[in-house]
Amino acid sequence: MAGLLDGVVVLDLGRVLACPYAAAMLGDLGATVIKIENPKGGDDTRKMGPFIHGNSVYYANFNRSKIGVTLNLKEPEGKEIFKELVKKADVVLENYRPGTMEKLGLGYDVLKEVNPGIIYGAVSGFGHTGPLSKRAGYDIVGQAMGGLMSTSGWPNSPATRSGTPLGDVLGALNMTVGVLAALVNKQRTGLGEKVDVALVDSVAAAMENITMIYQSTGRIPQRIGNRYESTYPYDTFPAKDGDVVIAAGNNKLYGILCDVMGRPELKTDPRFLEVKDRVANHDAMREEIAVWTQQHTIDEVDKLLNDAGCPACPVNTIDRLVVDPQIAGARAMFPEIDQPGIGKLKITAIPQHLTRTDDQPRKPAPLLGEDNVKVYSGLLGLDESKLAELKEKGVI
Repeated sequence: MAGLLDGVVVLDLGRVLACPYAAAMLGDLGATVIKIENPKGGDDTRKMGPFIHGNSVYYANFNRSKIGVTLNLKEPEGKEIFKELVKKADVVLENYRPGTMEKLGLGYDVLKEVNPGIIYGAVSGFGHTGPLSKRAGYDIVGQAMGGLMSTSGWPNSPATRSGTPLGDVLGALNMTVGVLAALVNKQRTGLGEKVDVALVDSVAAAMENITMIYQSTGRIPQRIGNRYESTYPYDTFPAKDGDVVIAAGNNKLYGILCDVMGRPELKTDPRFLEVKDRVANHDAMREEIAVWTQQHTIDEVDKLLNDAGCPACPVNTIDRLVVDPQIAGARAMFPEIDQPGIGKLKITAIPQHLTRTDDQPRKPAPLLGEDNVKVYSGLLGLDESKLAELKEKGVI
């Protein structure tokens, strides 16, 4: 089945997570993604666990739906080959420290002369402008400086990084959005664009109402556990066998919750009349709800409330997540690929489910240099002897 991005050619220079994940999303949506790795070892994640038969599952997950070549961009011939690829491409993606591509003579200003329609996506710790732009930046830096860690965790506890590399994931998503918008603009104008995304900016943008609380009131939001600043009850609660989420975010849902708990009098309790009252008296509200939830299992609370129309769910551990009938079953979020060197492997899909076109991984992640002949001969017309010469020189 065709993909939405059939015919779009992407050159992926990315390493580790943010850039490779963005490229994988474009590949899952149908783009031809050419992953370009250094001949000496390739992407850092090839050496990052977990491993099966000595092969990285981390690498396999974020580099599916790509074909793979090796190319040494420090060699003059490597630079010229890259420019030839750029002539045939729509998108270049990279997550080097700002200034690296310019030092190689392959920055956006150079590449747009090679191909005026090229879309250049760059994701980095701090972006390509500003006094901190040349600093290295990893996920935890994005989460810390973007404000997320200061509001994650429990009162009186240390600042807490989220359990997943959210800075990198948000950076990848934001770069993908920018690239797709630039592709639409290119259809109208024929011109390319530079899409400059910072991990720190991506986290800051995701803080939504948290920053607005300070901007409008001067109050600095603190770590408050799992509850939400703007409405209540919107929190985790203890059940007999674990934790359950209840999200009664408005008066109607709160009324349903009270009825299901058999506590209709709480609807007229002056402490809990409106959302603002329940937020102000969240400790007392939590105590009332916890008395009820602790009488039931997670699944009982889930069913009782959802059957009545009030949002609730289990706090899934990962073993529950990957077999969840909605997420893993109906939504097929963990498709299986046949990964060379590993065998059958369940990876994590993109969440965009499409009706007319395919949205599943196109192929397993490439072995190092697996498609050198396919790309350099098929796309650039280099013959077998030239490829052998380039390999001998360490160019590919």
